[in-house]
Amino acid sequence: IRAPSSRGAGSLSSSTLERLKGFVCPSEPQGRGPLGRRRGGVMKTPPGVGGEVSVTSAPCGISKSGYTPLEQQYLQIKEQHKDALLAVECGYKYRFFGEDAEKAAKQLNIFCHLDHNFMTCSIPTHRLYVHVRRLVSQGYKVGVVKQTETSAIKASGANKNTLFTRQLSALYTKSTLVGEDVNPVHSLVDVEEGECDVVTDPPESYLLCLSETWDKPRKQLTIGLVAVQPSTGDVLLDCFVDGSTRCELEGRVLKVNPAEILVPSDLSDSSHRLLQSIVTASVQAGDGVRIEKRESAQFDFASAMNTVTEFYCHTQDSGSRPLSSIASLESPVVCCLGPLIHYLTEFNLQRVLLSFRHLSCESDGMVLSAPTLRNLEILTNQTDGGTKGSLLWVLDHTHTLFGRRLMRKWVSQPLKDAQSICERQGAVCEILESDSVTLPSVRALLFRLPDLERGVCSIYHKKCSTQEFYLISSSLSRLGVELQALLPSIQSQLSSSLLRGLLLDTPELLAPAHNFLKVLNEKAAKSGDKRELFCDLSGFPVLQERRVEIQSVLTEIQDHRTEVRYTLRTPTLDYVRVSGQEFLIEVKNSMVSVVPSDWVKISSTKAVSRYQSPYLIGRCRSLSQLREQLLIDSQKEWTNFLQYFGEYYHTMKKAVGNLATVDCLFSLAEVAKQRNYCRPVLCEGDRQIVIRDGRHPVIDLLMGEHTQYVPNNTELQGDGRRTLIITGPNMGGKSSYIRQVALVSIMAQVGSYVPATEARLGILDGIYTRMGASDSIYKGRSTFMEELTEASEIITRATERSLVILDELGRGTSTHDGIAIAYATLEYFIRDVKSLTLFVTHYPPLCELEKVYPLHVGNFHMAFLLNEPDIATDVPPPPKGADSGRKT
Repeated sequence: IRAPSSRGAGSLSSSTLERLKGFVCPSEPQGRGPLGRRRGGVMKTPPGVGGEVSVTSAPCGISKSGYTPLEQQYLQIKEQHKDALLAVECGYKYRFFGEDAEKAAKQLNIFCHLDHNFMTCSIPTHRLYVHVRRLVSQGYKVGVVKQTETSAIKASGANKNTLFTRQLSALYTKSTLVGEDVNPVHSLVDVEEGECDVVTDPPESYLLCLSETWDKPRKQLTIGLVAVQPSTGDVLLDCFVDGSTRCELEGRVLKVNPAEILVPSDLSDSSHRLLQSIVTASVQAGDGVRIEKRESAQFDFASAMNTVTEFYCHTQDSGSRPLSSIASLESPVVCCLGPLIHYLTEFNLQRVLLSFRHLSCESDGMVLSAPTLRNLEILTNQTDGGTKGSLLWVLDHTHTLFGRRLMRKWVSQPLKDAQSICERQGAVCEILESDSVTLPSVRALLFRLPDLERGVCSIYHKKCSTQEFYLISSSLSRLGVELQALLPSIQSQLSSSLLRGLLLDTPELLAPAHNFLKVLNEKAAKSGDKRELFCDLSGFPVLQERRVEIQSVLTEIQDHRTEVRYTLRTPTLDYVRVSGQEFLIEVKNSMVSVVPSDWVKISSTKAVSRYQSPYLIGRCRSLSQLREQLLIDSQKEWTNFLQYFGEYYHTMKKAVGNLATVDCLFSLAEVAKQRNYCRPVLCEGDRQIVIRDGRHPVIDLLMGEHTQYVPNNTELQGDGRRTLIITGPNMGGKSSYIRQVALVSIMAQVGSYVPATEARLGILDGIYTRMGASDSIYKGRSTFMEELTEASEIITRATERSLVILDELGRGTSTHDGIAIAYATLEYFIRDVKSLTLFVTHYPPLCELEKVYPLHVGNFHMAFLLNEPDIATDVPPPPKGADSGRKT
């Protein structure tokens, strides 16, 4: 028999070990027993956790009568939620049982021990959110099981001697951390000064659902995609054709950066390998992605369509999509929506699917492929997967969490519409050049704000606490009032149509927040007391009636004091409260003889004794029941109140979106001012990239002000010289230069100023890159196959309005084959694709293409300066004619 795998297991008494031996069933094979119990062996941990744990959780061969009532209750709930770790409320703590206890104890580093038939461990109730978040971060699904009965009401009922009833109240995973249990508000002392906030989550926590449809006649795979962020209300849809490399899918996954991925059990091998590689990379970066597999039948179009139709027919909500628009969606998208509705219903978060937008549409934004996002380090760096060193790190100077999320979308999806780009540039220009005091005042409003986007969505889900509601509502109300006061100066002093539109619309959108604050008692809201939450009870007749009943009992208890005084012959006697127990009659021990015999002694000290009369005991019991019933009624009214706020959800969400846009515009202006950037000129209709004294935005920032960065010029013309062949020594700056050109182009189409003295740019439809000599072992592809596959993708997708960057194509094979591949590929781009192309190579024969296409090709060499350290004075001087130490 194996001892329980917990601290202190070696100290089990001999009687306990004998008892454990009696539970062994040699005739049964090792493995999982019924109802989630285990007969010994090895327990597998979820993805991202790692390692194996030996367990002896629950003994086998126990009849139903052998379990305690609490264990039977746990097993009944566990049978319905086998994939979740259940935290069961037991008084002042939450307990885990069986395998759940062993997994939780390992991850939380707490003590696990044998209790009756199960291993168990516990956590205090007030620290639930900490431990739930730790378990969720390791890839687990956690269920919170709460007591649904209160002690006083239960004591007065027919089932007073039975076990407390319990039921699952909430489920949590990495993408569904929405709720009062996991989002407490701390230090709610001074909301107005912004000294409190909800627990901060990662900027993105998307749940991504994928479906695959194979068209046999055409031999093509169509992938449907729905990305949901339940904590903010963002829903993104997409449908696209992808090849065997899954390049399109990879690009979208990198943009969305999901915390959890929902897939069918029969997912194709290529997609599975891609997702596994993303999971592995995320674990190495310290935040693993969770994979949830569901039955493939849920992803069938007929089943999914029935689910979608039923959901949108029976759900009425302002701002939601009509059923006709849902029915017009592509079938692969519908195949994702069905399973998502089922999945989010488990968490009571399905309302978030009532409105959505498309993730990527080539007619709206620049195409940035997965290799482009990686190679240019647009969202993360390639060293440790962090943000520092990326383009997003350079541009993100936002002051709000919702502004930070929007900036990430801007950087990953640059615009193609010239008018929208110019509107952003105009707003940034006005922020930089305007002398108005209005803009600094608006900027000051964005400091120290809570995450309004998550807060509004939490209210919409009816899962927020009173503290969070007051924090969000008071912040929205304050913003509305202060922006309303700035309206005259905004109208008279601002000329940017984008800024004016955002700031003028927002106060009206925020107006409903004032009315919600008027209803609430500020002190009760900050303390979380729902019984005293509402100021005016005229709209809450149930609470009003319950308050009258409580006051009536209190009056009876106070009137009884006269009789107590007469009995004890103490005219000034009053009730005392000790250790939370009210209405105690305190009598000096010298006067105990006058206490009636039917009074019940509650407590005593050396000097006094405390009693309650039979009448007081009955009245206090009634008072406790009424107070608990008032709390239940208050909780119902609170939920209804949140439901009413939900009617303004889309209005509030739009207002927060306006504030996020303003925050991003201020961020771009701050970057331009600090780094002395210039405003690029957009040449709509022209195919050109002309940059004077351009700098790499990331390297320029990392080097700082004291180190000279040597700027470079770039000139590409669609009708003229559109291809640059770049040669030069290793580590000479070739790759940095071509990345610089691409990043400047992206920044321009985001609406930002760019690191140059002058820039004239045409609007690109996409940027495609192939850089470095790396393999993809997880895809089963060598370096040579990887570079040919990526080059083939670029050849297929690039147009004459694209920027193509190829860095040392042909390195994955022998010299002669590499030259042939590089020469043929480059000539194809020059002659047929006609894209703007930057080609870095070490192959001299490629430079001959300048003679073949003199109008369209130019050869350039990357030179550099090497400054060696000064020679020490005690070292003899170099011989005459030797190198001086500076090379060009």
